[in-house]
Amino acid sequence: MNNPIEVSLLRHFEGVEDPRDNRGKEHNLLDIIVIAICAVISGGENWEDIALFGASKQEWLGTFLELPNGIPCDDTFARVFARVNPQQMQNSFISWVKSVSQALQGEVVAIDGKTLRQSYDRGADKGAIHMVSAWASANRLILGQCKVDEKSNEITAIPELLKLLEIKGCIVTIDAMGCQKEIASQIVQQGADYVLALKGNQGGLFEDVQWLFEQAINTDFVDVDHDFCQSIDKGHGRLEIRRCWTLSNLDYLTQLPLWAGLQTIALVQSERRINGKVSSENRYYISSLPSNATVIAEAVRTHWSIENSLHWVLDVSFHEDASRIRKDNSPENMAMLRHFALNLLSRDKSSKFSMRAKRNKAAWDLAYLIHLLNL
Repeated sequence: MNNPIEVSLLRHFEGVEDPRDNRGKEHNLLDIIVIAICAVISGGENWEDIALFGASKQEWLGTFLELPNGIPCDDTFARVFARVNPQQMQNSFISWVKSVSQALQGEVVAIDGKTLRQSYDRGADKGAIHMVSAWASANRLILGQCKVDEKSNEITAIPELLKLLEIKGCIVTIDAMGCQKEIASQIVQQGADYVLALKGNQGGLFEDVQWLFEQAINTDFVDVDHDFCQSIDKGHGRLEIRRCWTLSNLDYLTQLPLWAGLQTIALVQSERRINGKVSSENRYYISSLPSNATVIAEAVRTHWSIENSLHWVLDVSFHEDASRIRKDNSPENMAMLRHFALNLLSRDKSSKFSMRAKRNKAAWDLAYLIHLLNL
């Protein structure tokens, strides 16, 4: 049988160094990584699952892996992934993503964080890890991820993640935590545009933007250069109206010179009507894009796809929040394995199965697993 993953995956792991002493080493690092990826695609959620998958598929795995001493046991998988350098795994992941992703020009890249809730280790006095991920909405791919330092927050992790990505021509969206002058400047320097959520953490800028829209609304936007769009969604007794206004005359903003590329401010209003009850929420944004309400409203709405298409899937289909893998580098490396698996499964357009069904099919149908690995 021809090697099913030689071109698409194996070469990207050449830079991952084996952390083990050569004495007594019975299994190749590349074999361990590839078995783990195949197992996680096929429903594996812990080291025992991965070892069992390997034992069950040993004959097939032996057609393209060396397996000098058969399949590693679960303790071997646990020890190796606790010690493998996660930054090198990250580099392999990004190298592979760049090789398979289509051009990202004009695509919305949503950056958001997620805590792996059960990854805390009380014995080692280590809190749950928090990962910041970049999600390409149209390609439906995780472009990269970065662990937030335990003594820091997303503000320090986002610039490190951006450095790893090729975002030229993209629209980068980030929630209020990432609305920072340095981050806006970095996005512009990398040739992309930004749409950043604005809240009270930016003090005077937030208040000035809010005041500008209040004045414009009070005068019904008379003599105010602006753009507007509206969308209406109905279903199951619910009516949701989304409105977006954008302003491009920003002379009143005293902080304007401090924000690289800032051209537009936006107000996005969400109104929900359910069973006669009406609720409304106003959210404010700053952007380097021209004043086009439709484009900015779509970018804002697309940003939230990271919750449904990434975070929700990781929790519901991969049970990430329930994972009790905690030791050393293990939580971060297992998160990377899930991201590999999710990307491969998301790229499959041959069926309309749910993510859970695709994982089951990969476990039961070897031809389908090979198909996924060749995508």
